Amino acid sequence: MHAPHVLARPAPTQSPTARAAPPRANSQSLGEGMAPGTNDKQPAETKDDERVTALRRFAAAGRNWRRAQLAGSALLMAIALTGGAIAFGSSRDGGTAPVATSSAVDPALLASGDLDSTIASLQAHLRTQPKDSDGWATLGLAYVEQARTKGDPSRYPQAEKSLKQALRITPNNDQALAGEAALAAARHEFAQALGYADQALKQNPYGANALASRIDALVELGRYDEAGTAADLADQRKPGVPVFTRYAYVRELRGDVKGAQRVLEQALSTATSKGDISYVAAQLGLLAWNQGDYKTAESYYARALTADDTYIPALEGRARVQAALGDRADAIKGMELVVSRYPLPQQLVELGELYEDRDARGDKARAADQYALVEAWVALARANGVNADLDTALAAADHGNRAEALKAARAEWARRHTVHTADALAWALYVNGKQREALPYARQATATGYHNASFVYHLGVIELANGAKAAGRAALSKALELNPGFSPLGARAARKALEATK
Repeated sequence: MHAPHVLARPAPTQSPTARAAPPRANSQSLGEGMAPGTNDKQPAETKDDERVTALRRFAAAGRNWRRAQLAGSALLMAIALTGGAIAFGSSRDGGTAPVATSSAVDPALLASGDLDSTIASLQAHLRTQPKDSDGWATLGLAYVEQARTKGDPSRYPQAEKSLKQALRITPNNDQALAGEAALAAARHEFAQALGYADQALKQNPYGANALASRIDALVELGRYDEAGTAADLADQRKPGVPVFTRYAYVRELRGDVKGAQRVLEQALSTATSKGDISYVAAQLGLLAWNQGDYKTAESYYARALTADDTYIPALEGRARVQAALGDRADAIKGMELVVSRYPLPQQLVELGELYEDRDARGDKARAADQYALVEAWVALARANGVNADLDTALAAADHGNRAEALKAARAEWARRHTVHTADALAWALYVNGKQREALPYARQATATGYHNASFVYHLGVIELANGAKAAGRAALSKALELNPGFSPLGARAARKALEATK
């Protein structure tokens, strides 16, 4: 029953090869750090089906996969998610990927979004120039981006090996340190991400990736004032779309919706690439969605999809708007498309809740299937070094093992104090019958002014559970006024709870 949860909304990756040094000749073996791109000849539909099929096989192993079957099942899913490529240097199409000849990969490749070709070219280049530390750093960053865009955590160990190799060759390589920051953030290890970003900025104070990762880390650690200062510094040193979008998010978290909108509109006005246009337009759509302004959100999502009709955040945002406007059939169809391409916990839970809300024949089983796939993803993520406690807490509190949800929420709160972790801990405590302990966290989650109807709904329910009828009614009313369709199940439950207090 949660509204969309996002991390620090990283903008499209800056090209990490922009200052790549000339290749250095050496005969050192590439070893296990070399992994392939996906098979570009494989139809997109087949890739999508394989991702979800792998998750289904993984989930079907039952809860015991956490123990004896984890390694084998994780390998199965990793193979399917990467289109069947084997992670040690040869692609399924016979190794016909383009080869970089005289220098490191063209910086435009990573920015172009053609990550598979970029990775294949980097691999080929590093086979002939294995001491090119910037090349290894770029490969590591490309793996991080590939894992993020494909929802494939099996790429993170490959990214780690590539980045470590870069640092073995050049210990203070700022690109590699920035890559380590991006990798740590992707694995939700934000204290480590901050440390690596600071190290990178000591080597290169103007490094775009490090400046961006530093903002992300501070946001995800709940250090919002410092994040604002970091955004100001980044804007001075490297102004552009990546900084604008982060700056806007910091403002939104502090309740400055108009300020966030102005910054995002400025970013959209300066965006030129399809990737930047789709990204910023989708962020404006999400901002409007959080305020319950569905028509504006719909317009921005349409603009994002005009730039890139496959852009996942815009597709899922449009599906949410359709659900809120009562177009359940198209909402389900749209979210089914999203999870076929990007089977991550938030999207899987949202599809499951759409099935539950429709409640047609077979929908209960369909919903349960989505929630089982969340558990499969979490297990795979953990097997690849990703801290998935927040994902576990959010999904399990409503649709899984409540005790496990509380355990995960406590663990995440011990690492970082954000509005998102406060909300997750409050709700996990509440569903476990600990409403008195839950209340301070629910209040903390809403204290910054961040407009999130799900947080306010949770606060209202928890206030009522503590006997505070007036405060509970006020919070529930505020949630429904802010975003009346924030969640198919949550909005219904909020209306029911409000009615029961009359």
